[in-house]
Amino acid sequence: MTVLKTRQAAPELSLNTLQGSWNLADQSPENFTMVVFYRGLHCPICLKYLAELEASLEKFADAGVNVIAVSSDDEDRAKQTADKAGLENTSLGYGLSVEQAQAWGLHRSAGKGKTTIGIEEPDEFSEPGLFLIKPDNTLYWSNISTMPFARPNFAEILGAVGWVVANEYPARGELV
Repeated sequence: MTVLKTRQAAPELSLNTLQGSWNLADQSPENFTMVVFYRGLHCPICLKYLAELEASLEKFADAGVNVIAVSSDDEDRAKQTADKAGLENTSLGYGLSVEQAQAWGLHRSAGKGKTTIGIEEPDEFSEPGLFLIKPDNTLYWSNISTMPFARPNFAEILGAVGWVVANEYPARGELV
């Protein structure tokens, strides 16, 4: 598994979204691009988290943060996710490959049948991760998990982004 370091180039990320093709290298945010990796349609916690993200999109835009949510689901499951989570404005990427997930240091899990909401887990899927990428395409912050719960709070991230930008706070965790 890859361990990403801050202040280093973020891995490449190019994929399809429900809104069209998307490439991290093409992003030009004022402050950050936030990449939110989620488990997929089968995860009830992900659906709630994505709804919270949708509700925060305008505040992220005001803070100069571009946002995308990504999973290894296929296009059909991504469309179902958008519907179930009430996503109207969130850029929703799909088709994350095993290689891409590994490049980002995401943990992978094997499907175990139907979840509590009655949706079959895929044979394999990625666990959650959240990354802030600077406009120069270097990693500023990351949070990677092996479980669907205890994810970074969007209000806290927004507060941190405002403070970080105002104080020119450097990325931490850069030592090898």
